[in-house]
Amino acid sequence: MSAPKLKAPRGTFDILGEQALAREALEARAGALLGAAGYERIETPVFESTDLFARGVGESTDIVSKEMFSFEDGSGRSYTLRPEGTAPTCRAYIEHGMHKRRQPVKLWYLSSFFRRERPQDGRYREFWQVGAEAIGSADPAVDAESITLLATLLTQMGVREVRLRLSSLGSPEARGEYRERLQAYLRANEEALSAEVRARIDLNPLRAFDTDHPGTREVMKSAPLLLDHLEQDDLEHFAEVRGMLDDAGLLYEVDPTLVRGLDYYTRTLFEFTSDALGAQSGVAGGGRYDRLVEQLGGPATPGMGWAAGIERILLAGEAQHFAPAPIELFVALGEDGEAARRAAFALLVEARSAGLAAQMELGGRSLKGQLGQASALGARYVAIVGAGETALRDMQGGGQQTVPRDTVVHAVLRSHHEI
Repeated sequence: MSAPKLKAPRGTFDILGEQALAREALEARAGALLGAAGYERIETPVFESTDLFARGVGESTDIVSKEMFSFEDGSGRSYTLRPEGTAPTCRAYIEHGMHKRRQPVKLWYLSSFFRRERPQDGRYREFWQVGAEAIGSADPAVDAESITLLATLLTQMGVREVRLRLSSLGSPEARGEYRERLQAYLRANEEALSAEVRARIDLNPLRAFDTDHPGTREVMKSAPLLLDHLEQDDLEHFAEVRGMLDDAGLLYEVDPTLVRGLDYYTRTLFEFTSDALGAQSGVAGGGRYDRLVEQLGGPATPGMGWAAGIERILLAGEAQHFAPAPIELFVALGEDGEAARRAAFALLVEARSAGLAAQMELGGRSLKGQLGQASALGARYVAIVGAGETALRDMQGGGQQTVPRDTVVHAVLRSHHEI
């Protein structure tokens, strides 16, 4: 009796073929775009101390209270598979003394993350994000640059029907005063709220703006808005960011009800959505986090960043064909036998050492089948190797000639210079 088939865990997925090529294209574009803007690549560990996220993201958030995959090691220490990238990047900033470098320090990553959410189209329990963090400057230009870089990346990836929502959370002090007003309003209308929102009135009342419950949504139409209670310097910061986005020609809508599921945000907050994705339209978002580094034990340091879901970008992007890199030389076997196979392998090694993209017949095909394989791979040339002689076929021009085996690589390289 055969063994039962095994499948990937629910909420995870395999990356195959053209999907991998699409991700490589996205990574290359992100690296080129962000690298040119002064961002350096960083990769943090897949798991971190659970305390990092409890202190940084916030214990009252859904991410920490419901969605993290945490475990204990043999000594009773708690670790968590990273659910987001900003807190780990700030931890690395502190640990490696990056505050001593010229500020802001600009970092970007493309990594896998983990949350115990209900799997749905484009949202998985293991997912990938590209993110960028600029740490060490409170200049509104950092905010504007960060947002425009993300907008450019989404445009380059062909994401359809994009909308940018923009708001400001102000300082934690102003937000504290506003929270009291909002909590009083929610308690006065408690009977119409969902049970989940009622349970959050003390811990996280702003999440009431981010609910699908009909009664709660009706109540929130008349709720006080944080943008109406910001301090003057926060209003001026927000106005400068908006002015720079206007100068850049980037369209946006100010949405005073915008909230995100992390507690570390201050001042600028934004989200990119795609109407092509339907109800679950979020593609990317971020904001300023001027207190996070200090919360994690570092010096008082402002920061600004964003993260974009790879699966969401590709799902909302225009259909594109991502072809593998062309094969410059396919080494075929013109006859059976150990001598021909060893000669073919030696030619393969020589071609790769010379920098050519080369492959060799490994599937036991007939010569006709090998030529079909070379054609399917888009090979420019095919070297048909026998024990005594080698033929070089031009797959584009159609010609074929017998050549000394030690001249094949030179002939292929010479053809590149002639093109």
